[in-house]
Amino acid sequence: MTPDLITDLYVFVLAGFVGFEVVKRVSPLLHTPLMSLTNAISAIAVVGSIAITGEQRSTLSTVLGTIAVTASVINVVGGFLITDRMLKMFKTRPPKAR
Repeated sequence: MTPDLITDLYVFVLAGFVGFEVVKRVSPLLHTPLMSLTNAISAIAVVGSIAITGEQRSTLSTVLGTIAVTASVINVVGGFLITDRMLKMFKTRPPKAR
């Protein structure tokens, strides 16, 4: 293992731990805005994966880039569907007529 790979793995694990702790301690009222922000960050991942796929340096990078684009788009669409569902919980329903 190269020192760069070890550093990258360390940062990845640390970011995952910090992210988990931050989300765990967020008030339930802030989950919807947090989901919306996460969707915006995921959209950046879509743009990055499209850029990597477009370079076509090798077949492997093209295949991995295509997989990254697909996974990122699924993540963004799913996130917006969940956010929409969460926002519907805050809408008040009119009382039923008797």
